This record gives sequence, structure tokens and C-alpha cells, in this order.
Amino acid sequence: MSDRSLNPRKIGGYVVRWLLPLALTVLLVAYMFRKVDFADMWHIMSHGVDYWWILLAMGISVLSHICRAARWRIQLRALGIDPPFMALCCSIFGTYALNLLFPRLGEVWRCTYIARRERAPFTEVLGSMIADRLADTVTVLLLTFLVFIIATPAIEAFLVRYPVGQGLVDMLRNPIFWIALVSICVITWALFHLGRGWKPIARTTVWVRNMWRGFAVIVRMKGKWSFLFLTAAIWGCYYIQLYVAFFAFGFTRDLCRPDLAWGLTPCMVAFVFSSLGMAIPSNGGLGPWNIAIIFGLAVYGVSEAQGTAFSMLQWSGQTVMLILLGIFTMIYITVSKTGKDAALPQPDGDPTLNADK
Repeated sequence: MSDRSLNPRKIGGYVVRWLLPLALTVLLVAYMFRKVDFADMWHIMSHGVDYWWILLAMGISVLSHICRAARWRIQLRALGIDPPFMALCCSIFGTYALNLLFPRLGEVWRCTYIARRERAPFTEVLGSMIADRLADTVTVLLLTFLVFIIATPAIEAFLVRYPVGQGLVDMLRNPIFWIALVSICVITWALFHLGRGWKPIARTTVWVRNMWRGFAVIVRMKGKWSFLFLTAAIWGCYYIQLYVAFFAFGFTRDLCRPDLAWGLTPCMVAFVFSSLGMAIPSNGGLGPWNIAIIFGLAVYGVSEAQGTAFSMLQWSGQTVMLILLGIFTMIYITVSKTGKDAALPQPDGDPTLNADK
């Protein structure tokens, strides 16, 4: 075995990319089930659940993936890359299916698939995907800000039940905290402005500037209004699929009453918490997403067993759907001559490259 294959940096990279997310998934799932009465949870899942609402949520989730493919198409067309829409849809389906096994690998795969399929520069396709994710990050931040405006009383009332939560609320109410936060921001800005010659700051500045340029392209590109509409459609589908699932369970259906905006506010709280939870790398969101949903529902009095049953059933439905979409993607790539050829590097003059365009 060569020394190169035992490169510690390479081994460390594999550990961080593959083993760490798996370990996080196992630990968070163990934490989630630490106090759950499985008999109680199974009773909730097997009695009084209207599975038609779960199926409807699965269908809305498919629609969100199609909208994401349509949005990415706008970015790729701005770069002169125009793959068939079905290929783009399958690249999105495959991304989420692959993320069930290897977190974050799906994004790399979809860029590689489209770049090879269309004989396009990988860096350009990757840049469009990064801009795509930046748009999602901005959306989550805006939704988080909205939640803390409309649901602050409920969140505070929940947090003060616990010593750590009470400490967090007291800290946020303390003006010294906000003065310190503003001071840190000013000092950080000054360091970046005055220390531009220092290599770590220079590299970080270039990275931030390039990220901003990638996002700014969205504002200037042709079809920007369609891009914004599809962004709203994607996140609207995400929200609606969770809201629809509320009607599958009696305890979440009880939250759909006038004083809680017919369940729209509790759903928004759980939705934003779960979106933030997806930032933690894990297999298909298992663990972080579930805990975030449980926490969000607990703000409105849903018990841990009920929240666990809700999150596991919703996650299981989405996982089954992603597995089916992954199988569909494999079939599409297999039967599509161009898709099959694009799976391997081809000579530039290969006449089969644009066979199905």
C-alpha cells in the first residue's frame, strides 16, 4: 500500500465527511428517544392518524423538488447551460436520495452529473449551486426573523420553564448583551478593513466577496423575478407540506384554532426550527430535524412522545418518497442514452453527447 493512500489529511477528510455525520445521527437519535415511551409512541402512530394527509404532504414535497429544478434551470441558462428539464428534476431527486446515505454528497453529485452530461465547466455548475444554496440561506434567515416577531411570547413562555431557557431569555433582554454584540461586529469589521494584508483575513475577505458575487448574479441575471417566485414556491411547498401533516394527528389538529391563526403560527415555529436543524449534517436530517420539530411543537404544549411520533412519521414518509425518487432517477439515467454517457467522461467529439436534446 502506498504512503499516499495513508495520507492523514485524506483520512481526516473521510472521517469529517462520512463518519462524523453518521455519529451525529446516532447520538441525536439516541438523545431523541432517551425518555420516549415506545408503547405510547406506537399507540399514537397506529391509532387516529389520517395517513391521507401524510401522502398529500409527500406529493407537495415532490412539487417542491420540481420547483427547485426549475429555479436551477434559470441559473444554468444564464451560464449558457441548458439541460433537459427531466434531467434537472432527476438531479434534484438524486441529490436528496443520496443525502440519505452521505450528507452533502448529493450536491456534489448533481453538479458532476449536469457538468458531465452537458460538457460544461464543473466550476460554473458548482457556482450556480452555491448561489442556489445562498438563496435558501437568506430565506431561512428571513423566516427566522419573522418567527421571532410573531411568536416571541410563546417561545419565551416555553423557555422560562427551564433554567437554561430562563438564562437565555434574561440574556436577550439585557441591553449589555446587545451592546457587546454590536461592539463585536464593529471590531470584526475594523479588523477586516485594517488587516487586509494579513493572509488569513485576506483569504476570508476574498471568500466572502466571491460568495457575495455569486449571490449578486441572481439580482442581475435574466429571469430574476421567476427565480424569486420559484424561491417563494419552494419554501411555500416546504411550509405547506408540514402544515398539511398537522391534520394527520389529533394533537396537532387541535392547534389549528383561531387564537393560533388556525395553526399557521405553530407550524411556522416548527418549520423554522426544523429548517435551522437541517444545517447540522446528518443522514437525511434524521436526528436534528426531528429534535427541532419536537422542540417547536413543545412550545405549544405538544408532549415529547407526541412530537416524536409526529416527526418520525413525517420523516419516514419523506424518506420513502426520496427512495422512490432515487430509484426513478437511476432508471432515468440508465435508459437515457445521454444520461448514461454522461456518467463517464467522454471525448469532446463524441457524437452521442447531445443525443436526446
